Amino acid sequence: MTVRFDDRVAIVTGAGQGLGRSHAEGLARRGAKVVVNDLGPDGQPSPSALDTVAMIIENGGEAFAHGANVADYGQVEAMVDETLAKWGRVDILVNNAGILRDQSFVKMDDGKFSQVIDVHLKGAFNCSRAVWPYMRGQAYGRIVMTTSSSGLYGNFGQANYAAAKLGQIGLMNTMVIEGEKYGIRVNCISPIAKTAMTEGMMESRALDLFHPEDVTTGVLALCADDGPNRIILSAGAGCFSATRLQETQGIFLDYDQRNPETVLDRLPEILSSDGLADIATGPMHTLKFVGLAANAMGIDLSDASWGPKA
Repeated sequence: MTVRFDDRVAIVTGAGQGLGRSHAEGLARRGAKVVVNDLGPDGQPSPSALDTVAMIIENGGEAFAHGANVADYGQVEAMVDETLAKWGRVDILVNNAGILRDQSFVKMDDGKFSQVIDVHLKGAFNCSRAVWPYMRGQAYGRIVMTTSSSGLYGNFGQANYAAAKLGQIGLMNTMVIEGEKYGIRVNCISPIAKTAMTEGMMESRALDLFHPEDVTTGVLALCADDGPNRIILSAGAGCFSATRLQETQGIFLDYDQRNPETVLDRLPEILSSDGLADIATGPMHTLKFVGLAANAMGIDLSDASWGPKA
């Protein structure tokens, strides 16, 4: 199977350089028409966004640049409107735009925290919200969030960045549930690449193993017609893995045992990896606990009615 994006229209945010540029060029090489979003002076596309567009056109592709600030919904909406006016549809959105404002937690102020949340998390929300009605209407959409190992596992000096990146996973989880019946698939990419944002994180010999194109390979797979739904794909240096959110089987405590002392005493059982399970929705997590408690207490809930009330 060859992955192609002929007749597809893609928006890639933060596409002036680094990973975003690589994603935009990768989509264009495989036939997509691409909106190269990157904020420049006075709300205009950045010079690097114009360079990306020039490279795509030089290689036979179709693209235009837009300088929307992803943290401003009005600007994002205008970008989507321009895309629809030019090409009539939006099939793919890659939420890649990001900034760093690193600071140790003890020194982190509201400004640095809010700036990063606004671009990474609110930006992903704004862009996804703007394309969502059109993807629903055409019964097709592919949205890629950009998460990070900092969000999944933590990193010194990146409380703001980590919170924003883990927030994108929560956003993905709900969008998957609400978009599935409309043919919209949403996934996360967790990249490692040699870019302006990662320079200085490790010595050059190690960093030289990582290339933006390696991450783009994963992004293109997530954007494909036959791409997956709701996975967190890690990509870097030619390596690919998946991060999964799982929950231990857990234990039931009777009324007279429900105290912090018993919880601490039985932590080894609570933390045991035996019976690890994937939980697909918040209500499924609740029903798991209902089942565990009912079985332990001898309560028959086989005739109970479950499910959301419309």
